[in-house]
Amino acid sequence: MDENNLQQINSYDDDSIRHLEDVEHIRLRPGMYIGKLGDGSRSDDGIYVLMKETIDNSIDEFRMGEGKVIEVKVNNGVVEVRDYGRGIPLGKLDQAVSLLNTGAKYDSKVFKKSVGLNGVGTKAVNALSWKFIVASYRDGQMRRCEFKQGKLVSDTGVVDDTEGNKRGTYTLFEPDRGRGLFENYEFRDEYIETMLRNYVYLNTGLTIIYNGQKFHSKNGLLDLLNERMTSDPLYPIIHLKGEDIEIALTHTNQNNDEYYSFVNGQNTIQGGTHQAAYREAIGRTIKEFFNKNQELVDIRNGVVGAIALNVEEPVFESQTKTKLGSRDMSPQEGSVSVNKFVNDFVKQELDNYLHRNPEVANTILQKIQDSERERKAIAGVTKQARERAKKISLNNSKLRDCRYHFNDPLTRDEKRNALIEATSIFITEGDSASGSITKSRDANTQAVFSLKGKPLNSYGMLRHEVFAKNEEFNLLQAALNIEDGLDGLRYNKVIVATDADVDGMHIRLLLITFFLQYFPDLVKKGHVYILQTPLFRVKNKKETRYCYTEDERLNAIEQLGPNPEITRFKGLGEISPDEFRKFIDESMRLDQVSLRKEDAVADLLCFYMGKNTSERQNFIIDNLVVEEDATDYQ
Repeated sequence: MDENNLQQINSYDDDSIRHLEDVEHIRLRPGMYIGKLGDGSRSDDGIYVLMKETIDNSIDEFRMGEGKVIEVKVNNGVVEVRDYGRGIPLGKLDQAVSLLNTGAKYDSKVFKKSVGLNGVGTKAVNALSWKFIVASYRDGQMRRCEFKQGKLVSDTGVVDDTEGNKRGTYTLFEPDRGRGLFENYEFRDEYIETMLRNYVYLNTGLTIIYNGQKFHSKNGLLDLLNERMTSDPLYPIIHLKGEDIEIALTHTNQNNDEYYSFVNGQNTIQGGTHQAAYREAIGRTIKEFFNKNQELVDIRNGVVGAIALNVEEPVFESQTKTKLGSRDMSPQEGSVSVNKFVNDFVKQELDNYLHRNPEVANTILQKIQDSERERKAIAGVTKQARERAKKISLNNSKLRDCRYHFNDPLTRDEKRNALIEATSIFITEGDSASGSITKSRDANTQAVFSLKGKPLNSYGMLRHEVFAKNEEFNLLQAALNIEDGLDGLRYNKVIVATDADVDGMHIRLLLITFFLQYFPDLVKKGHVYILQTPLFRVKNKKETRYCYTEDERLNAIEQLGPNPEITRFKGLGEISPDEFRKFIDESMRLDQVSLRKEDAVADLLCFYMGKNTSERQNFIIDNLVVEEDATDYQ
């Protein structure tokens, strides 16, 4: 490099200082506004954040007593949202959806206890959309503005509403498929429907119509828990409501406690100050009610709870609003703390409920005693597991760790936070498969845990029996750091990477059985995945295609023919490290293991992993599919 070029690179002068317009900054740094981009395959991908930000404005109208129906349509990647609230003031409609730090939600007299307080949400949607339309209807007048990539392209101005539309706001957006943004995205109904159900659970009386399907709730969090619980409750759900707070809880036979938390209608999936206060208040209140020397871990074991809180001007720890950071219920001087507010409500109302319902109290006491016996039985095994955990980085030959971990503290470094979010661990079978992945992986964010064979079938076993008998599950639990819950989880994605044959499928079932029985939250919170790897390689002299299905193989043969070379991969160990690198990069194919109430987990585990051998054998015979012989592909 010559001296002139070096001087240009090292120069730092007035010309180095740039000012980016609002739209430019959002498009250059979308992660600051909507988190990760994604392709729609995960519920927290950017396209759902765009959708949520748009609907949030309509929800805020409902919460202010304006408009009881919201219509949502999604077709071919285009989203339409129509509410019947007050409508955005016409004179500043264009500014309200295009200029950062512009909006009415800075005025708490107009919008109390709203989610969208920072004037960013709709502007980010506009800037990141190929097409964005907003129309507002007020007092017999209307105005319609259309934008492209955040730039205004047409504006009707304020005109008479000759079509007689009801008041309210209409918004349409199409996420930008441009390079570096949402290149290949697809909206998934299951994620949208979960989002909309949350809205109606938290806003009783609201009706949302999604592509013709109606969502409505009369019982709030009671309906939510009935919908989400995958284990039967040991007693009827306790449902209590007060001013600015609603809670629901019960005990189940699952291990660990589990919570759904919300602030001003926003699903705080990462918890925050309100969820921590709720969890603590449940344990303390029940302990004081029984006035016995009980451990909080035994009291909370098996709890499934939900809390919804209304906070004035809430502070979230990120723009995507998944974790509450507020310490007080209001920014006003003298406001009560979130912790005290939640604790006082739970202490009074839950205590009163237990006194009025002695049969429920007796059931809770029995559950606590059962949990205590199980905890003491596992105490010796747990001690050994902790000792192994301390030495895991040195002595766990099954783990090839990575540099960053999901439980590392977040900082203002956007790049570092992205690495933490990307952390994953591959659980593989055998040394050959783990060797290929280890040589191919990104050592910053991808760890590998190698199984020595088929793990234990843990179905129906008590937890202390499993950890006493199985060294590998001890080491896996320690590697994930989930013994005491998910707060210390070291990897965002737990990826089961097994061969796509009968043995590989069996290992998947054994691992999922283990997680569902002892760490169900790992699955429910969306951390468990199955890695898809190609079944075939089809190539000619110019091009190589990797095919994951029979249809993809046939298409590749048609496009690469005549007579391309076809290789059938029988196991992960047959794939070279250089090839494997292509299958575990940012574009790797993953199937998320999901869990819903209708899945009837107990029945599924009993059928697939229980001792009903003859019943299962008949099922296999009735559903047997004979695969073509591998030689037919040559």
